[in-house]
Amino acid sequence: MKNRVLIVIGDAAETLDTMYPYYRLIEGGFEPVVAAPEKRRYQMVLHEVKPGWTITKEWEGYSIEADVAFSEIDPQDYLGIFYSGGRAPEYIREDPDLIRITQFFFEKQAPIASVCHGVEIPARAGCVTGRRMATVPKCKFDLEVCGGIFVDEPCVVDGNLVSGRTYHDHGHFVGPWIQLLEEAQRS
Repeated sequence: MKNRVLIVIGDAAETLDTMYPYYRLIEGGFEPVVAAPEKRRYQMVLHEVKPGWTITKEWEGYSIEADVAFSEIDPQDYLGIFYSGGRAPEYIREDPDLIRITQFFFEKQAPIASVCHGVEIPARAGCVTGRRMATVPKCKFDLEVCGGIFVDEPCVVDGNLVSGRTYHDHGHFVGPWIQLLEEAQRS
């Protein structure tokens, strides 16, 4: 039974955006597979808008080993995909293999989840036209300029696509995404 699920990261992926779904997948009986530009260790970060600040402050977070490079991925081997947030999506969204993988999951209508800056990847891949998604307000432009519809809610479900704004929303949108994975696994 296929139970492997991709988690897309790069350097400066947000720690909670990555680790929360990683462990939730394990709890749900799925195998999280960390995917990145290269198969190596990546440095994650912590993001928060501190009281009195108007911009995000960044701290060094945990590091994580990528299990597979984008170029090595046959997306047919995976049940679904998760786009982690942080600054990584801005830097990895131009990767042609990541664009190929992203387009596959959207065309297949597989379970997809995105949080925070993760929206920049499907937006760049041309997959958000007419789709409702949550993201951080500063990524609203990235979503809308690519034809997506910004929704400022903790959980937005648009068919096979589930999204949240930041790690503060994980308790709202990761569960519905896991349910989509369970349904896909049964079919």
